[in-house]
Amino acid sequence: MTPIFAPPAVWRECFAREMPEVELRFWPEAGNRDEIEAVAISKLPDNALRSFPNLRLIVSLFAGQNMLLEDKTIPPGIPIVRAANPKGDAMMTETALLHVLRHHRHLPDLALAQQQGEWRQAQAARVRTQDRKVGVMGLGPIGLAAAQALRGIGFQVAAWVRRPRVVEGIEIFAGTDQLLEFLKRSEILVNLLPHTPATADIINHETLAQLPKNASVINLGRGEQVVDADLIVALDSGHINSATLDVFRQEPLPKEHPFWKHPRITVLPHASRGQFPAIITPLICVHLRRLQRGEPIVDRVDPAAGY
Repeated sequence: MTPIFAPPAVWRECFAREMPEVELRFWPEAGNRDEIEAVAISKLPDNALRSFPNLRLIVSLFAGQNMLLEDKTIPPGIPIVRAANPKGDAMMTETALLHVLRHHRHLPDLALAQQQGEWRQAQAARVRTQDRKVGVMGLGPIGLAAAQALRGIGFQVAAWVRRPRVVEGIEIFAGTDQLLEFLKRSEILVNLLPHTPATADIINHETLAQLPKNASVINLGRGEQVVDADLIVALDSGHINSATLDVFRQEPLPKEHPFWKHPRITVLPHASRGQFPAIITPLICVHLRRLQRGEPIVDRVDPAAGY
């Protein structure tokens, strides 16, 4: 394992409760690498995985797979799986709810008025949740759970996905042909897309221009999906009301970056969720037990798709 999120002792305690027969070793002290059958990692140096000749399974510890898949030396044919709850991530759902409600109730406008010492209402009218249209980009387990929670408190929720599908209570737009229609109806846009070549720079001048005037943007996906300069132009023009950003092209966000001081941008330090060994360990052990029993490997990452 790569000992991220917690010290090795914490991981050992969690595995001792869940699957005590597993022998844990922590990078780079892997011992005899011929004995390693499975790894649970975020990212290792290129070519490191080739040093495990009997490797049968790679468990990715991050929600996004781009960091791991950047390593083109991963031995082909070895399944990569996610240490993720197929029902979504509770903290990501909380974050989506929190910031959609912030923008829905115009808190960025009210915070700006407070900073300026002005007693004034937001320019846009207050509306009920059932009259607010929220658009979610990406409907994997995390996006689906967030979209369903938003629908559950009354928002009109639509989602944009790569391929058509049916989700009760959520309007689905699929493929590039329906992206324009999706954007035009999304007053609050929540990005939860995976990072792939197809999603890089997807929030740009053209797509921002298609959102309704005074729309808000919430990026919880990847920083590479927002063209920074285009977002600032859209905010300064008044077309986009405000933005909440949790991920950035460079992290930590450089002190000189204009996002820090922009009055209509909320900067979050990649804080949408936390990873806890007590939660992750049972998910890893599900995959290990399937491997141990010779059962089909499920919830696999598709390197060609990028997620």
